Amino acid sequence: MKIALVQTDLAWEQPFENREQLTKVLQSITADLIVLPEMFTTGFTMHPAAVAETMDGPTLSWMKEMAAERPAAVTGSVVMEEAGSFRNRLLFVYPSGDVRYYDKRHLFTLAGEDVAYAAGQDRLVLDYKGIRICPLICYDLRFPVFSRNTESFDLLLYVANWPAPRIEAWDALLKARAIENVCYVAGVNRVGHDANGHHYPGHTQAFDFAGRDLLASTGEEGVFVF
Repeated sequence: MKIALVQTDLAWEQPFENREQLTKVLQSITADLIVLPEMFTTGFTMHPAAVAETMDGPTLSWMKEMAAERPAAVTGSVVMEEAGSFRNRLLFVYPSGDVRYYDKRHLFTLAGEDVAYAAGQDRLVLDYKGIRICPLICYDLRFPVFSRNTESFDLLLYVANWPAPRIEAWDALLKARAIENVCYVAGVNRVGHDANGHHYPGHTQAFDFAGRDLLASTGEEGVFVF
């Protein structure tokens, strides 16, 4: 499987602008799976009421269009509203248009994510092109028991808005998850600054089942394929 990790800056709370920019980026990608950052349409906002979508909204429609055109699966997390609450929801869209999703289990209390969003409960393990994938979101990375490979998955996939002051933990924990679970691990982080002044340094990377580097991490925007 050829996996493309998209490390990009994000326009603050501007879904249309982010989709337009990503449409241009995705045009040049040839891969089986395209991975976008956490909250790729808005940045890591704690104002979900202003930007939330539903499962029949424009971003999921856009993801289906991108997946069909490539063809490739497309995944990343989006602010969603459901049953009167807001979710940080990872959407995994197959080229066929089928959709699976995972709601972030571990909400980042330091930023008030636990107040603005409802936590998910169930982990998702899905099959795609003969590969079993467990997709998780940002702060989930700090919880090794939740990431434990009890279902024989081949790839742990993390999408994130992980800030610069804690980037050493991101680097170390991605590698640790690969070694302890004897599986491939990929982590996609954004770059740039958000409206709260937080800096995101990228460090998108991937490891094999023995913790060996598959990508050289960088702080620049780009698409990294492994």
